Amino acid sequence: MIDAHRSSVAPTPTSGGSSASLPDSLPAAPLPAVRPSVALLTDRYELTMLQAALADGTAHRHCVFEVFTRRLPAGRRYGVLAGTGRVLEALPHFRFGDAELAYLERSGVVDDRTLDFLRGYRFTGTILGYAEGEIFFPGSPLLQVEGTFAEAVLLETLVLSILNYDSAVASAASRMTSAAVDRPVLEMGSRRAHEQAGVAAARAAVIAGFTGTSNLEAGFRYDLETIGTAAHSFTLLHDDEPAAFASQVASLGPGTSLLVDTYDVRRGVENAVAAAGTGLGGVRLDSGDLGVLAVEVRRQLDELGARDTKIVVTSDLDEHAIASLAAAPVDVYGVGTALVTGSGAPTCGMVYKLVARADASGVLQPVAKASAHKRSQGGRKVAARRYGPDGRAVEEVVVSGPDDRVVAWSPEDHASADRAPDAPVDERGDLRPLLVPLVVDGAVDSRWVGGYGVQNAARHHRQARAELPRGARRLSTGDPAIPTVELTLD
Repeated sequence: MIDAHRSSVAPTPTSGGSSASLPDSLPAAPLPAVRPSVALLTDRYELTMLQAALADGTAHRHCVFEVFTRRLPAGRRYGVLAGTGRVLEALPHFRFGDAELAYLERSGVVDDRTLDFLRGYRFTGTILGYAEGEIFFPGSPLLQVEGTFAEAVLLETLVLSILNYDSAVASAASRMTSAAVDRPVLEMGSRRAHEQAGVAAARAAVIAGFTGTSNLEAGFRYDLETIGTAAHSFTLLHDDEPAAFASQVASLGPGTSLLVDTYDVRRGVENAVAAAGTGLGGVRLDSGDLGVLAVEVRRQLDELGARDTKIVVTSDLDEHAIASLAAAPVDVYGVGTALVTGSGAPTCGMVYKLVARADASGVLQPVAKASAHKRSQGGRKVAARRYGPDGRAVEEVVVSGPDDRVVAWSPEDHASADRAPDAPVDERGDLRPLLVPLVVDGAVDSRWVGGYGVQNAARHHRQARAELPRGARRLSTGDPAIPTVELTLD
């Protein structure tokens, strides 16, 4: 094995017969996971905007940015917010250290004044947002970042890159767990994604109801249940299938799951039960007509006395394939490629827009983009979800208006004011506020980070999804599960 930091490289002959010497030292790039800063996970224009704003005196104007999506992917009825905890985990590491500053100076990205500002950069503002795991719809104000322009503008790319990917995965995962109903779904998509995206996908999948992941780094970071036994290569390594199964059972115990489709499935099931006995934990099917095979394998297992042995199916599953197997005797689903690619919708189209900024006199003014097909609504917004008498959601309410009125707005006051005297009322009240504090004066709320944050988000998603109206979880093409209505305060 060559130590890339210390080895000498022999001269390499060129086409002209002479030798071209390579450097004695070829340092390897540091792994992303060990870099102490995430500040360069951004787009250059954020720093060049900062430079110009510092020069003209607007960098320290008070601003409000909001994250939202203009539309859901075609046919989707709701989205699932995920990644909020990862944003909060990254925030304390958004620092420009010596290495980052040296790179920016060497590359000429920004001037000395901007470098001095970045050297002391800390986010000291406030972030509100939907709780992680919450359901969202077009126009939902998912995240609200408030601080100076200089502080808040730098976070745009980091926030969007995390939320867009994680929410795409969680939205797909929620459809999969809905289709699976009460059957467990396992995440095993790391090999189909960037190595760090695999960790993020596992986390987002668990938030949306998956019960375990094959990714050990995700298990380590977020205290997730990890799963996995053996691949086809393990069977092929041995002289025959019985030898491979005997080895796996000897190592992992009879409760393991054996992959029975390397050769012939029927013979594979016979060999599996022979190796582990009727207490065999499970058999996995990874190819063929899974519905037909599951019926045949269930019958065969029962005939062999392995009535409690579970059937696990994998092989390019998505929510539609899972739904098609609803009547089959399948116990567990394993999903990979479709999950980590958002099942056809690999991003949520979220944007990070300035909606309010202080004017020259210090008064906060709404601002909005007016471009065709990309219009946005100016001003800070808050949101609440309205419920009917059966406790199910009926509409998303997005509130705008004068900033002081929006900040002071109370869902309870509004619910009481506009409700007819004889209207039935859910015991919780018929409006639920959706924005929660995530960062206050630069301090991160620890309820949303780490392993506890994932559990918290998973619980929240179960509750929020259960409140959707009947039919909202259908996989067929349709409109958003509930309409979004705008409430403008005077």
